[in-house]
Amino acid sequence: MKTLLILVLSINLYATIKENMFTLYQNKKYEKVCDIGFYNFKNNKIDEEFVSLYAFSCLNSDYLDRLATPIALLKFSKESRANSAYFSVILMQKKLLYHALIDNYDISSLNLPTTDYVLSKVFDFYAKLGKHEARAFYLFEDENDKKLTYKLYLEKDNRVKKIVIEEFYDKITIKRHIYW
Repeated sequence: MKTLLILVLSINLYATIKENMFTLYQNKKYEKVCDIGFYNFKNNKIDEEFVSLYAFSCLNSDYLDRLATPIALLKFSKESRANSAYFSVILMQKKLLYHALIDNYDISSLNLPTTDYVLSKVFDFYAKLGKHEARAFYLFEDENDKKLTYKLYLEKDNRVKKIVIEEFYDKITIKRHIYW
């Protein structure tokens, strides 16, 4: 009887965590969902809905390095494999863009899939520049909306350089993304 009570309580707690994450996600509290998912990941890593919710929250919070584990785990359904591929593209683009900006690596010859995520858009713009001299920053105009622009540059921290992408709409800052 005691084992049954513990099982019922743990199932209820699990459902509450996932439901809470989903509600927060719907309310665009992505960073909070990513953190809750991170701290509850070990107990929920076999639930692909949980893993996908966690990964999309981390993506929307710009915590791209947290995508590596979900990429490896999402494999049992068609939707999960599609999500895994989507996250893989974005994570690879981040790593390649970082390599290009830091080490002057030419990414123009790469023919990669792309996504609608801001980093993917900026990656594509940067790749189209071809081989060039490094600049302090890059400005790119969105192809679908001329009022939307992206500023790409490196920010120096104590230990590591970070990629910064600032989104502007009609010269007003919308969002600042930071990746390392």
